[in-house]
Amino acid sequence: MRLTEQWTATAKSVFLFDVQGAVAKSTHAGLPWLRYLRQECQRKIHFWPFDGWDIPQGASVVAEVYPSLWTKRFPRENRDGDQQAAYAVAAWLRRADLNDSLVSFFHPPLELEERKAAEIEGWILGVV
Repeated sequence: MRLTEQWTATAKSVFLFDVQGAVAKSTHAGLPWLRYLRQECQRKIHFWPFDGWDIPQGASVVAEVYPSLWTKRFPRENRDGDQQAAYAVAAWLRRADLNDSLVSFFHPPLELEERKAAEIEGWILGVV
């Protein structure tokens, strides 16, 4: 498991295939699309934290999220599970941006060696 997965109670490893709740197939199916975005958009896109922990002014950010961190924090209303997950991520990001806490989530409290590992392994935005 990556360090970020060790810091959460229920996150599944992106390397575990064919187990209940696995995200590995989705993760690995999406990687070619990230490469495509990198090639087509040049430096307009910031892949966090791989491109650095600080987001350049005017850049769009691609970051890994774990919707389960927030799905129960927002009323479900008439949304199905996938819709609720997407809504919860967007609502949390909006709220964190409006209350000026979002920047702190882009800088999780990691020791130097942990930060170096996360720069290679990746990190889940919101895990602190």
